[in-house]
Amino acid sequence: MKSFLLQFFTWWNSQTLGTRFHTWRKGQRVGEDEFGNVYYQGGTDSEGRTRRWVIYNGYAEASSIPAGWHGWMHHRVDTPPSQEDYKPREWQKPFQPNLTGTPAAYRPKGSIANLGERPKVTGDYDAWTPGS
Repeated sequence: MKSFLLQFFTWWNSQTLGTRFHTWRKGQRVGEDEFGNVYYQGGTDSEGRTRRWVIYNGYAEASSIPAGWHGWMHHRVDTPPSQEDYKPREWQKPFQPNLTGTPAAYRPKGSIANLGERPKVTGDYDAWTPGS
């Protein structure tokens, strides 16, 4: 019941009811990636191409789509990684979630959010004090 309510009231949890219905009517399962995201195709988009979509495993995090599936989703390649022996290139980095807004977010030296003292820089203001 909880899963149904999440699909009914939120778009960021897995899939919406509209996506579930479209997948049931026209979806053909193409494959699954190492994160559990499931990829589908079926029907046509406004440009006449085969429509492709993903049902996320958990939160809808677009950056969690691996490079091979990203190319397929955006019609850069015709063959999905599930139908070929896809190997990422050495310069392609593995998925790393967006950590903005979490305690693990990047906070450079001098940031207000960074704990500790700000490092001295040239041009820092020195307040005048009487007698100096």
